[in-house]
This record gives sequence, structure tokens and C-alpha cells, in this order.
Amino acid sequence: MTHRVAVLDKENCQTKKCGLECIKYCPVNKMGSDCIVLNEETAKAQIDENICNGCGICVKVCPFDAITIVNLAEELKSDKIHQYGQNAFRLYRIPSLKKGQVMGLLGRNGIGKSTVVGILSGNLKPNLGNYSSPPEWSQILKHFQGTELKQHFEKISNNQLKASIKPQQVYNLAKVFDGNAKELLEKYDERGKIKELVQQLGLQNSLENKLTDLSGGELQRIAVAVAASREADFYFFDEPSSYNDVFQRIGVARVIQDLAKIGKSVMVVEHDLTLLDYLSDFIEILYGEPAAYGIVANMLSTKVGINVFLDGYLPNENVRFRDAAFKFDASTSTDEFVTIENIINYPNLEKKFSNFSLSVEAGRVKKSEVLGIVGANALGKTTLMKMIAGVEKPDIGSIETKVKIAYKPQYLTNDFDIEVIALLEKAYGGAIQETPEEEVIINPMRIKKLYNKSVKNLSGGELQKVAIGACLLQKVDVYALDEPSAFLDVEDRIAVAKLIQRFVRSYGKSAIIIDHDIQLMDLISDSIVIFHGTPGREGHATTPKSKVEGMNEFLRSLDMTYRRDETSMRPRVNKLESRLDREQKQSGKFYYRN
Repeated sequence: MTHRVAVLDKENCQTKKCGLECIKYCPVNKMGSDCIVLNEETAKAQIDENICNGCGICVKVCPFDAITIVNLAEELKSDKIHQYGQNAFRLYRIPSLKKGQVMGLLGRNGIGKSTVVGILSGNLKPNLGNYSSPPEWSQILKHFQGTELKQHFEKISNNQLKASIKPQQVYNLAKVFDGNAKELLEKYDERGKIKELVQQLGLQNSLENKLTDLSGGELQRIAVAVAASREADFYFFDEPSSYNDVFQRIGVARVIQDLAKIGKSVMVVEHDLTLLDYLSDFIEILYGEPAAYGIVANMLSTKVGINVFLDGYLPNENVRFRDAAFKFDASTSTDEFVTIENIINYPNLEKKFSNFSLSVEAGRVKKSEVLGIVGANALGKTTLMKMIAGVEKPDIGSIETKVKIAYKPQYLTNDFDIEVIALLEKAYGGAIQETPEEEVIINPMRIKKLYNKSVKNLSGGELQKVAIGACLLQKVDVYALDEPSAFLDVEDRIAVAKLIQRFVRSYGKSAIIIDHDIQLMDLISDSIVIFHGTPGREGHATTPKSKVEGMNEFLRSLDMTYRRDETSMRPRVNKLESRLDREQKQSGKFYYRN
């Protein structure tokens, strides 16, 4: 027996632009029933899940990819926690909480993590799938009878639970609070911990600035400090690493772990696997179909949970939720690939601004390689990329190159009303559909489903993928991408990393990548430039180093050691002061290849 899920993407459903193929070709409709009809009020298709036979014809004939039909196991029907309406997203099961532990949520964007947060924080009352006649609290508590969560929901029903949430969109802070950072922190300092948090998060120089004048990283750490300074039973942090460099991410991780150490229940959504591995005690995987349904799997240890997610198979539940596993090679890319042709050479460079100076050691970009650039924020990484790309001119030294360069900036804007397909075709210089580039670039990033969406309506992750696609579609020699992992989930990060490396090598191109996700940089880079210095004052870039030498030097600066997971071969960060951490530091091997 199966439980039918029929979901309509209302934005993609454009009945005025199609021939209502879903209604015309539905076999149940042809037999005289109303399986799919046009809702006159919304002017959108409407599917009756009770009589839908799951044939999937409507999915195939819809020209805008607006319909998702899935058959799930019948027993999941009783596990439905919340559904937003007819043909709308629904969540099955809910994660557990553990006092004194950090619970990591791992899953794709659009899979229900925000719904989980809303329910566990008490901001969203679960309707158990009955969206037309929501249940009373007595019925909800009966549903959770015999589970660890019954007590949690009893507190919510009696208004006894206090939750502190660090939201994903930190830029909204500046819209709701008209003051400086110090005033905001003092307003919410219920635990008397602001001085300590400011020190841990490196916010000393940000306190007197208005929120509107702060960078994305400063706002992110301010938001973490506000959430951690409140007195609560349950703390939730939604993507706390965004905009922050690796040094700052470690500070954020320690703040979050400190909450668990004092007995609080802590939950974190994070797409940086290195950070998630570093700070989590347990992992709960969410799987399903983005924007259609999400299922919460059983709790796993951090190591097992991340490996299971990468494998795409839940052995305890005998469920495969992804067609293929993500594989990590035990050797580095420099072992497999050697090139001697330099496509760009640059001498020692210097660039001075009013309060900042940058010095760069001479270097090169090789043909068919990916050059990674790593280092703290505000050291000049983006300035170096812009100088190589010809966007900025150095004060001392010059870059003479005839190669064409495409540049994807760090900060993206979507304040223009144009369909995604039109934007991509402008970058490509012609029709993109049915071309080899669509197969090689667009399909691996799942951008095709966005073709008919307006750029102004894209989410952060969707906009990032479109920007990466538009960059790679340009007919140039070198692709410069600044923070391509921002807003992408784990699956998309790995897919983008493998796509860029494969594309560069197959087509004889080159790429320059700046990013703070160490695992992504380890996966994608052939050689590495490391930035040192004092953030905001002066920066220094090394000459390009081999991946092994570069990663070892960078990890040493972080006081962090890496090992290979014996099962998945993914790089894993060692727990600070663990036996392996001490042994590797003593031997000088901060970066392990085996």
C-alpha cells in the first residue's frame, strides 16, 4: 500500500501560458472523474490526491515542471506532522531534542528545516496533516504519547517553553532595529554574557556601528550573540556560518557548544560539513523532495549521520533517498593531474586603499586547473581576484593578459524582473536549450526547473546557482567565482565543486575560487593561495602552493587538523585536543591525505 503525495508549485504553474495539458491528458479525468481541475479562484491546477492513481503523466506533460507526484509508504501517513494546504508541502516526523547536546539537522534546501524550527519553537502549531480542521492541543499531545517530545509539546501548549532562534536572514536585523550593535546586544542580554560573547565572536570593533553599516559576517555574529545571550530552554541556529570566514566559524561553533555544556537543548542547521562535524553531537537527516515533502530520519551519531547522508542510503530504515552516493577520492587532485602551461602570469602586486594595503607574491594560473584562494575575511582576497579579472588595477605591478575572464561576484542582486532562461541565454550568447552546455552545466545544478521563474523571485540558493551557471556559460578562458557555496545546501555544494572541476578539465579552461567552506576547497582545488595579515588593515597573499602544502599551512594557521574518514574518505576535522589532533600537530601533518 502507498500513500500519495501530489504537490503543485504555484509559482511555476502558469495556466495562462500553457494548454492545461495536465487536465487534458490525465487518464483519471478521461474516465469521467475530476482528478485535476482548474481552480477558478486561484487560476491554478488542483489535484485530488484521493483519486490520483500516481501515473505521473501530468508531471511529464507540464511544460513548467510545476507538479510533483510521489508514492510513499502507507505507514508514513500516520507520521504526518504538518501540511500547509491542498497540494502543498508536508512534513513527516519531527526531530528529537537532547538536553546538553548539539543536534545537527542535515538536508537539502526546501526539505522542511524551517517547518521543524517553527514547530519545535512553538511558533507553528502542528496540524498533523489536517489543514482544513486543525487539531486541538489535546489531540496533538495524544499523537506524541509515549515519545520524548510529549513533554516538550506540553510546555508549548502551556506557554512554558522559551525558545531562542538565530534566523537565516540576518540582514533583517537592520530593518527591525534602528540602533548600533552594542544597544541591540544589551537589550537581549538576559544571561549577562555579552562581554564574553563579544570576545569569542570577535565583535569588539563592531559595537559602536549601526546595524545598517555592518558587513554580512558582522551581522551574522551579532545574531548568534543575541540568540546565545537570551535565557531559553531551546536554542536554534539557522546557518550560522554564512558570510563568516573559517576563523570566525570556529568562534561561532564554540559559542554554540558552550550552550550545550550548560545543559541546554541546541539545534543547528548548517551546510558546511566541516563545521557541522566539528560542533554536533548527533545528526538528524531530512530527506524527500524539495518544496514537496520532507521526512525526518532516526537520530544518528555525527560521524555515521554525515556518512549516511553522503551515501544517500539509510541502512536502519532500508531507504535510498538519492540515486548515487557522493564519493571522495583518497588522493588529492594534484596527484592525478599535472599541467605546465600557464594561462596567466602575474608579478609581485600591491594595492593601497585609504585604510588598507594588500601585497601579493608573484604567481600564475595554469591551464585546466582550479586555483583556490583561502584566508580570513577583510584581507584582500576579492581584491586579488578583481585584479586578475581586470576589474581592479594594481598600484604596483601589472597583469598583462589577453585571456578572457568571467567574474561571479561575492554579493548577488536580484532586483530585476527577467526570466532565468533569458538571463542564461544572454550570458551564453544564444539559445541554451538542447545544447551540450545545458547538459554539462545546467542539468547537474538542477537549474532547468527555474527557467520560467523571475530572477527577483529566486531564493538565495537558487540565485547562487543561476549566477554560477551564467558565469560558466560565458565563452571565456578563466572563470573567477567569489564564494560560490553561499546559500547552497550540502548536495549542491558538492555537485557544484565536481561540476566546476570536471568542466575546467574537460574544456581546457581555468578557474579561480574564493570560499570559506574548507571541505569544498579541498574537493575542488588543484593549488592554493593563502592570505595572511590583519583583517581590515593589511593583507598578504602567498604564491600558489600545491594542495597538500597549502592545506597544511592553512590548517596550521587555524590550529585545526584533518583526517580522512575511513568509510567515506571525506576529510574530517579532528576534535580539539583529541588523541589524533595532538599526534598530527606533533608530527606537523595538519592535513592528512590517507
